[in-house]
Amino acid sequence: MEQPVIALRGGVASLGGRPVLRGVDLAVRPGEVVALLGANGSGKSTAVRSIVGQVPLTGGELELFGTPQRRFRDWARVGYVPQRTTAAGGVPATVREVVSSGRLARTRFGMMRRADKEAVIRALELVGMADRLGDPVDALSGGQHQRVLIARALAGEPELLIMDEPMAGVDLASQEVLAEALRAQVARGATVLLVLHELGPLEPLIDRAVVLRDGCVVHDGPPPEAVGQHALPGHDHVHPHAGPAAEPIRTGLLT
Repeated sequence: MEQPVIALRGGVASLGGRPVLRGVDLAVRPGEVVALLGANGSGKSTAVRSIVGQVPLTGGELELFGTPQRRFRDWARVGYVPQRTTAAGGVPATVREVVSSGRLARTRFGMMRRADKEAVIRALELVGMADRLGDPVDALSGGQHQRVLIARALAGEPELLIMDEPMAGVDLASQEVLAEALRAQVARGATVLLVLHELGPLEPLIDRAVVLRDGCVVHDGPPPEAVGQHALPGHDHVHPHAGPAAEPIRTGLLT
């Protein structure tokens, strides 16, 4: 069997002294597209932030491309799209500058060569923003902003793409564009780990879903069939034709 790109075994992490991950096992294999699902506060974002080194694990083992994460240095192989914040961190910057920053790990001494500049343009074309190259990121809508953050990750042509809620607060047109950009990454063989609130337009791309509840894995297998809130295993819902005293149907995973 191929070596996993991400191998997390017994992952434990706390934020502000509060346990958030309680023994999480997660393996993502080459070329796989895995969705990390769960209710708010289930530990989804903490899990991906621990993988990229932003939240230290206090227990368990984590390997990236077969190397223990604490010794892993080849971050050019990894593209990370955080939850949407200000892309430029308050510094006036153009779309080109923000996306170019995602290419720096692949450059020599920070010098952008022609191939690097072409990769930046290609990433912007993938997300439908090539015509906004010179625009300040401050002038963009929420959906456009998110497209720029994703282009920044794609500019480095990563082997592993990790995205935290890429569809949150994004209009449907942008969601479709982002789904198409992701499809192109999958077609070139990228491995993808996505934190999602619901599957939405990405559903056809997802190979496997891992559901967290209270920092533990409660489902690891085929993605749920339904969409929206009903996509989460364990979502309680009362069917409209049920009697007034009906109990919610519980599948026992999330709720």
